[in-house]
Amino acid sequence: MDMHTVVVGTSGTTAEDVVAVARHGARVELSAAAVDALAASRLIVDALAAKPEPVYGVSTGFGALASRHISTELRAQLQRNIVRSHAAGMGPRVEREVVRALMFLRLKTVASGHTGVRPEVAQTMADVLNAGITPVVHEYGSLGCSGDLAPLSHCALTLMGEGDAEGPDGMARPAGELLAAHGITPVELREKEGLALLNGTDGMLGMLVMALADLRNLYTSADITAALSLEALLGTDKVLAPELHAIRPHPGQGVSADNMLRVLAGSGLTGHHQDDAPRVQDAYSVRCAPQVNGAGRDTLDYAAVVAGRELASSVDNPVVLPDGRVESNGNFHGAPVAYVLDFLAIVAADLGSICERRTDRLLDKNRSHGLPPFLADDAGVDSGLMIAQYTQAALVSEMKRLAVPASADSIPSSAMQEDHVSMGWSAARKLRTAVDNLARIVAVELYAATRAVEIRAAEGLVPAPASQAAVAALRAAGAEGPGPDRFLAPDLAAADTFVREGRLVAAVEPVTRPLA
Repeated sequence: MDMHTVVVGTSGTTAEDVVAVARHGARVELSAAAVDALAASRLIVDALAAKPEPVYGVSTGFGALASRHISTELRAQLQRNIVRSHAAGMGPRVEREVVRALMFLRLKTVASGHTGVRPEVAQTMADVLNAGITPVVHEYGSLGCSGDLAPLSHCALTLMGEGDAEGPDGMARPAGELLAAHGITPVELREKEGLALLNGTDGMLGMLVMALADLRNLYTSADITAALSLEALLGTDKVLAPELHAIRPHPGQGVSADNMLRVLAGSGLTGHHQDDAPRVQDAYSVRCAPQVNGAGRDTLDYAAVVAGRELASSVDNPVVLPDGRVESNGNFHGAPVAYVLDFLAIVAADLGSICERRTDRLLDKNRSHGLPPFLADDAGVDSGLMIAQYTQAALVSEMKRLAVPASADSIPSSAMQEDHVSMGWSAARKLRTAVDNLARIVAVELYAATRAVEIRAAEGLVPAPASQAAVAALRAAGAEGPGPDRFLAPDLAAADTFVREGRLVAAVEPVTRPLA
């Protein structure tokens, strides 16, 4: 567990905070202001609970059952029951980092003082995170409206000492045992608290924040692999000139072109060896890389704006307002987050597609401008990287299926009370798969491009210093260079890890200076 501490206040939670807690085990503390806000909003809820008039979520049932007024002696049971009944997920367990993000973001909203939850409940949430206890949450159960209901319910069940959870050792066992082992007292939920723990977009938001962090790395990595492919294909870097991109001023396009140009600085391959087969223009997958990569970058920037707004939000229903009102609302609807999750799946699929087209060009002797077929050592005896491209193509094909938007669907629920839902959780789940696949696709292009650059270097051509740094680092990471056929899967796995962990970017930046 990382000993870095994230302080949760009434506002100000950042994407970096989410990643620190979810992925790196950062500790969580409640600020004094958050504790005060929690106590103040709880006084409002307690006052309303004492009145005879029904208040949704405080003294009524939920969803389609909201018309029933619940007597005082049944309200604790009501809050327990909503958690137990809504903890109805099915399917494989969701990844630990996703569940930690889910829990942390619900704590962030609770700490805002707009939910009416007692300070001791919020502190228990922090204690569970700090103990490394991770509720068992299942793949299916959220429609992305009224919050990520089933996933959040499984988390709330752990706070009650019920259900199953995973300990710091990764082993699942009864949550009550884990709480006891860490000296944590299960919570006894009171009015509104069960509902407040379930009603948020926290799961889809957490996955969005982590996907953005991963995609930032992958887009920079793809700029590097595009530059390596351009170099290996003896393409021209003239298309990367800043003045060309200034007259079509999409921000991401200019960033990607600049990244590529800096990777190619000092290359002895680009644009200088076309005498035997002159080219007026390079193929689109080479020439238009900044335009495609850049459009994806701009989409990431928009998604980050949406994520920032959602991080600044207090998503619950009803909410406690500063003037003392407790009002029902529809802020739990996941549409804003669901849309950008789908947008990211689309641009990730297109980035994977253009990477694969460059890989295929590197392997085709009719289009690679003098490279050996499939980059094989002895073509015919050796198959080279033929099937690596098959694997890449299979990944691209799945990426296209994953790009079909989940948010265009809606299935009514709760006896038509919840008659339009966002499917944002589903959009987030498929985006995680897409991000994983994209890393593999970029890794295959990197593996092919570095082999091709090494083949050119063996012919006496001098690659760019940044290209040489990328090749050396990849080889040191265990992905071998040109030669006779060998068991290829370990090399591709090494390249995948190299890209996924940001080591490709780190390898070239001492030469290029930091890339965007």
